[in-house]
Amino acid sequence: MSDDKPARDPLDGSAIRRRLEDGVETFEATIQGETIQWDRGLTYSRHLQTEQLLNSQVPVSDKPDEMLFIIMHQTMELWIKLMLHEVRVAMTDLREDKLENAGKTLDRIATIMRHMIHSWEVLATLSPHDFMTFRGFLRKASGFQSDQYRELEFLLGLKRADLVLVHHENAEITERLNAALAAPSLYDEVLQVLARTGHTIPDALLERDLTQPYEPNAAVEEAWLTIYKNPEEHWALYSLGEKITALEYYFQEWRFKHMKTVSRVIGHKHGTGGSSGVAYLVKALDLHFFPELWTMRTRMDAAKEGGDYSECPYS
Repeated sequence: MSDDKPARDPLDGSAIRRRLEDGVETFEATIQGETIQWDRGLTYSRHLQTEQLLNSQVPVSDKPDEMLFIIMHQTMELWIKLMLHEVRVAMTDLREDKLENAGKTLDRIATIMRHMIHSWEVLATLSPHDFMTFRGFLRKASGFQSDQYRELEFLLGLKRADLVLVHHENAEITERLNAALAAPSLYDEVLQVLARTGHTIPDALLERDLTQPYEPNAAVEEAWLTIYKNPEEHWALYSLGEKITALEYYFQEWRFKHMKTVSRVIGHKHGTGGSSGVAYLVKALDLHFFPELWTMRTRMDAAKEGGDYSECPYS
């Protein structure tokens, strides 16, 4: 149902045609040769909540470079939120033995991580002087207080209960982090997959206290070694192992770029939250989510093949 007379856009005089579509008032106009439509239902800004999003940058100083600092960290939090969602999707697929589906999601998470790695280069344009103009306004606010980052670490398998203490004044966050601490991690689900596919994983490991840090296990390393020595025979598990290894590889690269960016901007000062700053970030580079996938590689070897090459035509 269309109006008898098209409305006139007050800005440029172009005709706006109106009609009801599925009970929703719908608009249409020809703009630069394109037929553009919109309605009073779901809009771009309503779907993405752009008004709230673009009004959530609230500087605490009048220094121009603080905006970069805020937006940089807000985008990080959004990507971490997406990774939390995607990790849970992958874990659901692993529980249902849908390894190909889980692999697709793990590839997406690795791609997100690669994007986040490059994003540090934007923050690195902040010179030491630029940062010092507003650092004092931040007081004790610190990335150490990111509850989403902590939840992601727990979800990937790095369980450290004492880190929940930072959030003790927020009951909702504390409850969520404690739930993640007590729940199976991505690596726990992978170990269950290994056990279900006939690999020897100790019952004590499969039924362990999930709130405690994971300890590397010789039987798990042996299982991965068997898989990696015979990839054709165990292709689905070999592929899964490579995908979660890639995830940790990029996560560690993200940590490294974080550390180097902090070093470039503030040197070896302590963090605003009291940590040792760069020194603390360096220690994080030794933390592993999937330890046996790394130690197993040292045990792999290659048989001697080929001749003595004494007749090689080039010297």
